[in-house]
Amino acid sequence: MKILLLGTQMATGGAQKVLLDQAHWFHGHGHRVTAVFFYDRELMHDDWRKKSAFAILDLKAFRKGAGVVSNFFLLLLGLGRLWRLIRSLKPDAIETFTHDANVLAIPLAWLLGIPVRIATHHGKIEGFSRWKEILHAWIVNHMADYIVAVSEQTRRKAIEEGIRSDKVVMVPNGIAPVPVENAERQSVRRASGVGEEDVFFLSVGRLVYQKAHEYLVAALPGVLENTPNVKVGICGDGVLRTDLELQISSLGLNDNVKLFGMQADVTKFLAAADVFVLPSRWEGLPIALLEAMSAGLPIIATQVEGVDQTVEHGVHGLIVPTESPDALAKAILQLCRDSEMRRRMGAAARRRVMESYTTDRMCEQYLALMRQGLGEEKLE
Repeated sequence: MKILLLGTQMATGGAQKVLLDQAHWFHGHGHRVTAVFFYDRELMHDDWRKKSAFAILDLKAFRKGAGVVSNFFLLLLGLGRLWRLIRSLKPDAIETFTHDANVLAIPLAWLLGIPVRIATHHGKIEGFSRWKEILHAWIVNHMADYIVAVSEQTRRKAIEEGIRSDKVVMVPNGIAPVPVENAERQSVRRASGVGEEDVFFLSVGRLVYQKAHEYLVAALPGVLENTPNVKVGICGDGVLRTDLELQISSLGLNDNVKLFGMQADVTKFLAAADVFVLPSRWEGLPIALLEAMSAGLPIIATQVEGVDQTVEHGVHGLIVPTESPDALAKAILQLCRDSEMRRRMGAAARRRVMESYTTDRMCEQYLALMRQGLGEEKLE
């Protein structure tokens, strides 16, 4: 089968990881895969091409700082390149990984008669206006064969946006298990300023409004009054970095909270951590959460879509309300004081991922959708 996978931007992020993991899996199972992105946001193209046995293409449809008019013409040129690519490849199936990619590429694939057209929905999109949702729903309803939702709440949201329920199929994200067994836990902790007796809480995510790291920082003063051996690390970068730095400094937390910036590979930090924290205002089904669970970390997470169906309170971790530093502080203190609870929850979290959220399980379901669209088999 010839499969075209299309994302918006080359960058470090969950959607990009899912796309590349799927591409590796399909290629490894004998399919001809082409991965395409509208633009290279973080200059990842050369590195990704060197590490991949399948084609990875940059449509050059956007350039940061080019201005609205210039980027409009770059987008037209990029869409022209995509049109020619689809005509040349004649893929059996196309899968698009973001709302923008759904809107831009699904109509081209429909016009060119691509047999199977799969859009995806990964949860609430910040800044995606209502008129865009209406356009997106119309395109999916009339031009896509399916739209994949990554969680039950994401499925409901897609329907609320106007997408027909018969178009929506739920396929949870999956990951390859994180290999932490041979990681140098102690050396990473020393380099991060974490002592042997410290309890290290890790968060991974872009420094943006959605991820709500400010509430994690705000929870720390109350925690440190009772348990001073707590350290927090945050992997990620974004527009709120300066705000977080000022908050950390103003609360006198420079010795306890470290911003590690963007990390292409967070495995070493997962191996060094004791607990994973996800303080988000909303999610779909975050890859960072699944990776932390597969690394055997207990979870503290807010009660948002995708999380509450993955993490069972008291079994895999602790679920707290959104935007509540007091609730976060209580959960941090509870896990900080009980190492046996951390061990038990971490083991249960790893089992949960290995049973239900692997790349194999995810890609087999996508492949079943593609084959159903081609008339080769029916979904079980």
